[in-house]
Amino acid sequence: MNDKKTYVRPLDISNGRVDMSHGSGGRAMAQLIEEMFLAAFDNEFLRQGDDGASLPPLPTEAGRLVVATDAHVVSPLFFPGGDIGCLAVHGTINDVAVMGARPLYLAASFILEEGFPLADLQRIIASMAAAAKSARVPVVTGDTKVVERGKGDGVFITTTGFGWVPQGVNLSGNRAEAGDAILLSGSIGDHGMAIMSRRENLAFDAPIESDTAALHDLVATMLDSGAKIRCLRDPTRGGLATTLNEIARQSGVGMMLDEAAIPVKPAVDAACEFLGLDPLYVANEGKLVAICAAADADLLLSAMRAHPLGQDTAIIGSVHADPHHFVQMQTRFGGRRNVDWLTGEQLPRIC
Repeated sequence: MNDKKTYVRPLDISNGRVDMSHGSGGRAMAQLIEEMFLAAFDNEFLRQGDDGASLPPLPTEAGRLVVATDAHVVSPLFFPGGDIGCLAVHGTINDVAVMGARPLYLAASFILEEGFPLADLQRIIASMAAAAKSARVPVVTGDTKVVERGKGDGVFITTTGFGWVPQGVNLSGNRAEAGDAILLSGSIGDHGMAIMSRRENLAFDAPIESDTAALHDLVATMLDSGAKIRCLRDPTRGGLATTLNEIARQSGVGMMLDEAAIPVKPAVDAACEFLGLDPLYVANEGKLVAICAAADADLLLSAMRAHPLGQDTAIIGSVHADPHHFVQMQTRFGGRRNVDWLTGEQLPRIC
């Protein structure tokens, strides 16, 4: 018997590209997973080497499990302030966090296009791993597929997040009540305009960077404040306007916003004006909307501003009774306008 180990040449990260063998289930795929994915995401659950992860028991205290999944098809893959890798981690963590949950684990699947540079893939994986490590939410299982050249767009990533909601926490878009206050954790439109500036090769005096960030620590701070929070939501695709319309419909209420109170960075505002876009509808990836009892608005505002990701929090409006469920806004000029649903998509492929 020949017991010599078969020599396998390491991946040529600098010059190599994804080919169909990397999705075949054979030696090349195993090498790609071991040298790139396992090397970056290494943890005790991935090292089990099975088709799924065997996880420890959930917390013994009363509560409930939440699950969220999200597909990421952003173009370009790399943009000011981030890339598809960190975005795939932050986006799903935030979907879990705004349910009031503590994110526990992530699962990830990758669809790679034949010919995609291994150097770019490694950069994306490294960014994703760094984001997961910083958030303390490990990637515990995953899957990789390869499609023929021209049938993908480099890489698509789907992540699924699992979290645990403690007993007594009940946040939902159907809980807003007339009289409640609406809070926003910071400036809007940063992510969408960072994407557009890269797509259109636009340069501004002040650079625009994506706000992509994991919000679960901010959410934990908010819940610890003792404020009576009804609903949390991260205003991603469709922006702040779409998010508030969704909540208004779920809760059967209306809303009145104060345009002057909504934070928008001057560079983002200028870019939106130049491109004919409304920042209310531009995507965010590191902001959240909170609806709470009016009596607790100042308490929640102070708690949010004490956190690094909530320093620019503002009270931007209130909830009121309205059988039509309209979201309206008092403009800076003293008028009033409807903030309706988008009829289409302002910015495709932004997350």
